[in-house]
Amino acid sequence: MIKINKREDRLKKLAELKKLGINPYPAKTEKSHTVNEILTNFAELQKNGAELKLAGRLRSRRAHGNLTFSHLEDPSGKIQLAFSKKAIGADSYKILSKYIDIGDFVEASGTAFLTHNGEKSIMVKNWKLLTKTLRPLPDKWHGIADEEEKLRKRYLDILFNPEVKEIFIKRAKFWQAMRDFMIKRGFLEVETPVLENTAGGADARPFVTHHNALDLDVYLRISMGELWQKRLMVAGYEKTFEIGRMFRNEGMDAEHLQDYSDMEFYWAYADYEMGMKLTEELFKHVAQETFGTLQFKIKGFNIDLGREWEKYDYQKTILEKTGVDILKTSEKEISKKLNELGVKYDKKGFNIARGIDNLWKYCRKSIDGPGFLINTPVTISPLAKRNEKNPKTTQRFQVIIAGSELGNGYSELNDPVDQAERFKAQQALRDAGDEEAQMFDHEFVEALEYGMPPTCGFGVSERLFSFLMDRPMRECQIFPLMKPRNE
Repeated sequence: MIKINKREDRLKKLAELKKLGINPYPAKTEKSHTVNEILTNFAELQKNGAELKLAGRLRSRRAHGNLTFSHLEDPSGKIQLAFSKKAIGADSYKILSKYIDIGDFVEASGTAFLTHNGEKSIMVKNWKLLTKTLRPLPDKWHGIADEEEKLRKRYLDILFNPEVKEIFIKRAKFWQAMRDFMIKRGFLEVETPVLENTAGGADARPFVTHHNALDLDVYLRISMGELWQKRLMVAGYEKTFEIGRMFRNEGMDAEHLQDYSDMEFYWAYADYEMGMKLTEELFKHVAQETFGTLQFKIKGFNIDLGREWEKYDYQKTILEKTGVDILKTSEKEISKKLNELGVKYDKKGFNIARGIDNLWKYCRKSIDGPGFLINTPVTISPLAKRNEKNPKTTQRFQVIIAGSELGNGYSELNDPVDQAERFKAQQALRDAGDEEAQMFDHEFVEALEYGMPPTCGFGVSERLFSFLMDRPMRECQIFPLMKPRNE
C-alpha cells in the first residue's frame, strides 16, 4: 500500500508539473560535461569559473531551509549539487522542493566550488527536469534482496550494484576481444540463418516455431551456423567465424541456458592439432584482455591458463575413473555403472551413445585443466573426422577447465558418403526417441559432394565468460529469461 501511495503521490506531482507548463519528459539536454570530466579537472574549472552543464539522476536530497543539496549521478560518476533559493530564484526553488524526487533526472548548470567540508560540488544557477519518475527507488542501503527479483528487475540491480554493472562491461570486452583476435588472424565475420529447416551442428533439442509467410514449421538454430559455415568452405572461403545467439530447448542450471551467445570459427586447410593451438591462444588472449590475468579461481579450482595445457584421452580417462572400456562396452553395462555411480540420467531415448556421454560427464568433474579432451568415439561425434590410427575414435577436441567443457572443435568430416551414413545412424536414434540426436541434413550432404577442403572448426559459448567470472550463466546475462509474474 505504501508503494502504491508513493506512486499516486508522484502521479499528482506529474499532473501539477504539466499544469505549470513544464514538460516532464523533454527530448533534449545540452550537457557540456560528464561528472568524471568535472571531478578530474575540478581545480582548473573552479579557478576559471567556467559554466558547467551536466545531466543525470538525483540519488540523494537534503534540504536546509533555502538551500538543498543533492547528488547527481551519470554513467561516469557522482557529484554534489547545491540548489540555493537565491541563486535559482524563489519560483524555481519552490518547484524543486515541491515536485522533484530522488530518482528524477535533471539537467543542471552552474559553477564548481568546494563546500566547507571540502566536497567537490556544483553551485546550480539553472536547472531543468528531464524525466519525472513515478516509482521510488528501493532503499539505498538494501536495494533488492530477493535474487529472483534482482534478475527480473536487472535495471535496478545494475543501478544499485557497481559490481553487477561491471559484469556487463567485462562481457562486452570479452566478445570484442574474441572478435578482434579472429579478425587479426584473417578470419571473415559472417552471419548465417537463425531459422532453419533442419536443426544441425549439435546434439540438442531445438525450439520449433512457425513461419507464417511460408506456412512452414522451422527450427531455431542449435549451433552457430556450423553446417552453413562449412558450406562457405565449399564456396571457397578459407577462414570464417560468427558471433551470435543460439537456442537449445533443454535443461536449465548454472552452466546451461536455452538462449545464449556463442562463437564458431571454420578454418580450411587446418586440422584439429592446428585448431587446438589457435584455441589455446584465443583463450589466453580473451582472458588477458578482459580480466588482465591468466589466473582464476573457478568452482573451487585454481586455474592458470598460462601453464602447459594437458591432453586427456577419452577412453583412458573413463577407464581409469570407472573401469568401463567405452570401445568394448554395452548399453547394459553402462546403465549398470551409471546406477552404481549414482548418476541421474534421462531414460527416455537412452542408448549407448548417451550412456557414454553420461559416463564422461561424471569423470570430467574432477579434472581441473586447462587442457583438451581428445580421441572421442565416432558414436558421439557425427561431424568429426575419424582418427586414421583408430577409426573408432575421432579428431575432436574439447576444452576442459574446472571440471567442465568450455569449447568443442574437430577436424571436420568432409567425406560425403561417411557423413551420410552417420546422419542416417543419428536419424535412427532420433526416430527411436533420442530428441538430442542429429537430423539427416540432405542438403548439407549434397554440398559436401561438391567438395570441401580439409577444415577445422571450433565453437565456444558465453559459458566461458561465466566460468572466468566464477558465476552462474544466468547471472552473467543482462536480461535472462524469467517466468512471467502472476500479478
